[in-house]
Amino acid sequence: MTQPQVERPSNLNLPNVLTCIRILLVPFFGAALLVDDGHSVGWRLIAWAIFVVAMITDKIDGDIARKRGLVTDFGKIADPIADKAMTGMAFVGIAIIFDSPWWWVITIVVLVREWSVTLLRLSVLKRVVIAADQLGKLKTTVQVIGLGGLVLPFRDPDLPDWMHTPGDVLYWLAVVLTGVAVVLTVVSGAQFFLGVWRQRHALRGR
Repeated sequence: MTQPQVERPSNLNLPNVLTCIRILLVPFFGAALLVDDGHSVGWRLIAWAIFVVAMITDKIDGDIARKRGLVTDFGKIADPIADKAMTGMAFVGIAIIFDSPWWWVITIVVLVREWSVTLLRLSVLKRVVIAADQLGKLKTTVQVIGLGGLVLPFRDPDLPDWMHTPGDVLYWLAVVLTGVAVVLTVVSGAQFFLGVWRQRHALRGR
């Protein structure tokens, strides 16, 4: 008996449109973040607003796609690209603004891990399924909060005097959260590659 074919959702749907908007927002976010070498309070606030909108729509489009059965191959490819492009731009922008070798080391480590995992998922994992674990989800949450805090101009000298002390506290809190996110990024990345190796080894042994 012939099984009825399940109609695939169109690529032109709301989750994919939101994903494309996130990708288009990346250069605007980067440009706003780096106006006047990152020393414009107003533009840093605009960059933060763009970052927040992107992260919120990331959650919304995923929920809509799953609940309405609108998961597509295009979405599976574009969604992680949009996420990594936005957070990657944040890391690069922050490294440029703070102009510290340590920030560049952190940025390179994170970008190598994030893009290698993403490209591996998209290229060679058709037979290997590695679900997002709790550590990866925690990493994403901490990373977004930390980066969002660093995008804000907490230490800008143009801030009112009464903001200097709380600004320093919030800045260092964001630094700590970002540091924790980097550790989680490395650990979750190692777990991911180990899981891939184990599954591929198991498949070869069949």
